[in-house]
Amino acid sequence: MKYEVRQCRILEKQELAKGMFSFVVEAGELADMAQPGQFANILVPGKTLRRPISICDIDAVNHTLRFVLEIRGEGTRILAGFGPGETMDLLAPLGHGFELGDTNRKALFVGGGIGTPPLLNPAKAFGKNATVALGFRNRDAAILTEEFQQAGCKVLVATDDGSLGHHGLVTECLKDVEADIIFACGPMPMLRALCKIAEERGIPCQISLEERMACGIGACLGCACKVNRREENGEISQTYGHVCKDGPVFDYRNIAF
Repeated sequence: MKYEVRQCRILEKQELAKGMFSFVVEAGELADMAQPGQFANILVPGKTLRRPISICDIDAVNHTLRFVLEIRGEGTRILAGFGPGETMDLLAPLGHGFELGDTNRKALFVGGGIGTPPLLNPAKAFGKNATVALGFRNRDAAILTEEFQQAGCKVLVATDDGSLGHHGLVTECLKDVEADIIFACGPMPMLRALCKIAEERGIPCQISLEERMACGIGACLGCACKVNRREENGEISQTYGHVCKDGPVFDYRNIAF
């Protein structure tokens, strides 16, 4: 895993929804190195630990990276206060991202809340071959739907209160969606449901996990998750992997829910 520390100038800032902010930064070689589904550990002034933020989009031509963060505590509140012209200290790109494979396949992308941003860049690669199903609390929390549509993707939306799209769980929208592969990021109950769907349909599924992190490079072992290991005799045993290094994207079969 190759990564660097770089001071990146903020080119654009936008508030997508209440408490959710998009930043485009001048990233130089980091944009050439980054892969869909990876993340950056961003230095927070006055704090010991960096904050892990998923890469939302990659522009290798203009050498920029895009991040979308939600204010969830003091650290992300500080980061949300940054503005154009200021710099972000990035440790990036980190982690194991999505393996897209043949983008001519029919792909299903499923995001829940702040799990939506990491799906934008890989969904763009599939374009019209992608169906994107997104779940939010309500209409006001919905983000990036138009950008998925602009990339040619078919977009389905579900909200908890029915204020936009389907009233209910996003997984309830998937019954008639044809797909050769699933990519997903969001809350664990949603990911469990998607893994069941993938198992029933016999199609591959890659899921991106969220976990509290410290170092971001696999040294502190603070983001351990239980994973399945297939032995040579075919039996499955359980051990521990680390979301920051072995993930955040995993083959769903390797996660011990």
